[in-house]
Amino acid sequence: MKKNGDIPEEYLALKDKELIERTWKAKKQLGSDLVILGHHYQRDEVIQYADFRGDSLKLSQCSASQKSSRFIVFCGVHFMAETADMLKSPGQSVILPDLNAGCSMADMADISSVEECWEQVGTKGDFLPITYINSTADIKAFCGKTGGAICTSSNARAVISWAFNMGKRVLFLPDEHLGRNSALTLNVPLGEMAVWDPLHGGIEKGDLNNAKILLWKGFCAVHQRFTVGHVEGARKAFPGIKVIVHPECSYEVARLADEIGSTEHIIKTISSSQPGSKWAVGTEINLVHRLAGDNPDKLVVSLNPTVCLCSTMFKIDPNHLLWALESLCQGRIVNRIEVPEETACWARAALDRMLSLQ
Repeated sequence: MKKNGDIPEEYLALKDKELIERTWKAKKQLGSDLVILGHHYQRDEVIQYADFRGDSLKLSQCSASQKSSRFIVFCGVHFMAETADMLKSPGQSVILPDLNAGCSMADMADISSVEECWEQVGTKGDFLPITYINSTADIKAFCGKTGGAICTSSNARAVISWAFNMGKRVLFLPDEHLGRNSALTLNVPLGEMAVWDPLHGGIEKGDLNNAKILLWKGFCAVHQRFTVGHVEGARKAFPGIKVIVHPECSYEVARLADEIGSTEHIIKTISSSQPGSKWAVGTEINLVHRLAGDNPDKLVVSLNPTVCLCSTMFKIDPNHLLWALESLCQGRIVNRIEVPEETACWARAALDRMLSLQ
């Protein structure tokens, strides 16, 4: 990864009107050389410029389909831009407008901690690692090397089932909640789940010998904030409301919800629901607000009355986006994301195993 320094102060002082005018001008100047990808959790002030909107894998696949574009500007977080870099065509460059846009969940599983865990677990010979796509390129590559796979929130159940069907147990990382909620849909009892605590280098909960799935103690800072009290409060405040949550929410919250599913599932479910229906949504607030605006014939509210903002995604602001685009117009690439080829090769192996199941 090559870092080109911090954003110049002049960009931070720009007023909204000038920001908007200059961003559209730069986007027009770059033309077909540019594709801008906007994650669903991105703020409206940025996502208005996106050529494609979606979750992390969908956007990376979109970038791979844009073979004529020289520059892929990813308005998301670091691991997403890494995935796009691994899938890009030769001659393309992936840019993350602000390198500080990381992911706290992905950071909870660093390669040294995972290798330490594998030294104890992998020697048993019957475990396969499965990593959520919300992980670093190093972790994806680790899964590729060890015969494992990547999953998304949409297909975690199918990928875990694939491992079980081969007679394997699963090391699931880095999100404990997605792993547990997915395993429960496969009728894995809670008593056959154990939790690995990377901070202490050992089992925090459960019995490894009897565990069918070993869950890494990691979580999404946004979805962790939804509680049983929020579900109960929403039902009391809006009689007849349906609760729909992301599978990164805790087991206690997920089991009380009417629907549980990925970001794309949440969007499709609410968009196709009957006029007049009411929804309390357990996911990031920018998406909830967008769903409310796109579905004026329904009541769409956040499950948590307190704003649940993805603070790292929020680092991609209009100022950094303009800086990235105008730098390209001037012939300079700032904040390019580059995954070493060996790492990318093994990570693609894990990704290909996932895609082969679809």
